[in-house]
Amino acid sequence: MESYNNEFDRRPDETAAPSIRVVKVTRIWPIILAAVLATVATASLCFFVFLAGRINGTAVPEGTPAWESKLTQIHDLVDQYFIGELDEDKLADAAASGMIEGLDDEWSYYISAADYSSYLETVSNSYVGIGVTITVEDIKQGLMITDVTPDSPAYAAGLEIGDLVLAVEGVPILDGSENALDLAETKNRVRGQEGTDVTLTVSHNGVERDVTITRAKIKTINVSWEMLEGQLALIRIRNFEQDASKDTIAAIKEARAQGAVGLIFDVRYNPGGYKHELVKILDFLLPEGPLFRSVDYKGKESVEYSDASYLDMPMVVLCNYESYSAAEFFPAALQEYHAATIIGEQTYGKGRFQTAMKLDDGSAINISIGQYTTPNGVSLVGKGITPDILVELSDDQKRDLYYNRLDKAEDAQLQKAIEVLKAQ
Repeated sequence: MESYNNEFDRRPDETAAPSIRVVKVTRIWPIILAAVLATVATASLCFFVFLAGRINGTAVPEGTPAWESKLTQIHDLVDQYFIGELDEDKLADAAASGMIEGLDDEWSYYISAADYSSYLETVSNSYVGIGVTITVEDIKQGLMITDVTPDSPAYAAGLEIGDLVLAVEGVPILDGSENALDLAETKNRVRGQEGTDVTLTVSHNGVERDVTITRAKIKTINVSWEMLEGQLALIRIRNFEQDASKDTIAAIKEARAQGAVGLIFDVRYNPGGYKHELVKILDFLLPEGPLFRSVDYKGKESVEYSDASYLDMPMVVLCNYESYSAAEFFPAALQEYHAATIIGEQTYGKGRFQTAMKLDDGSAINISIGQYTTPNGVSLVGKGITPDILVELSDDQKRDLYYNRLDKAEDAQLQKAIEVLKAQ
């Protein structure tokens, strides 16, 4: 951990120091079929050493801490008396996960070696798969497609929003049969090596067909935009992971080139991401001054600043309770600079940042190592930000918004944003 520095500009890899991310990953995320359910320190948790020592018959040294001795005793008793088959890898994963859970910090978590590659795919906004998002909501059998990535293999194969995926390679999904695939196994069956094929049984308006799709590397669309009536640009930022700043700034410039007179940023259901992606966007939007303050585990304070150039046009930010971390500090900074009107719901209130540290066996831990505040030094822990205009959606509307099926005319938060910008 001595190689730590207070930046969000590196993903975990085999050579970089721990990367720090402003993100909430334990809340609901769309399950992206095929890959997405979607730093490195060489440190390891010492209890693995002692556990391995007991497995190999090595005595625990005198003076061993009580918690290490306890783990050893448990392992010995299980090894001696447990009637089932002992899986040492599962024991190690469970012990590691339990230790991180023992921190009593909702933002810290353990990543198994099997899940580490998926973690890297998530934070890089790319993965190998077919390019669809699915849900099991209100579905008795199979999985419903709620989004299809443009120019993806799924798009080329003619899959559409609303289609049901009923089987993978002939094996049914969630139909109640003994060998039916669950979500996790469906993901494992659909994902695979780039260039290989997978066959899905798909139902479109009640008509079933088998579709063979070639897996490919998919670039997740984390930023999209469209022009609304009145030349108002709606820019949706799905996360602040890799390329979020580049894509957001490009969307702003393109919208302005097409005559946009106001911007609506939508960060509802945005789980957060990298600090440097957030700061670049804020720097583009805001005038000279502080943008982001943080204090690390050593007590070292760091402040990010904006230059004098800024975007002078009417702006609104939409947020909700499922806006986390970077997705909270984005509207918070714009609010404190009086640069945008914030509309929606109170955000969650995350105020710690984490770093992912890879262990020797290929697994990793992601733990909180510092705290951060708004440009004015305000902590959002446990309270989030209060919108300038509070607008609630019904539970059904929230669910439809999450699954990208809420009609814009029924989106009261969006309609309020349009009203505010038109008034300006």
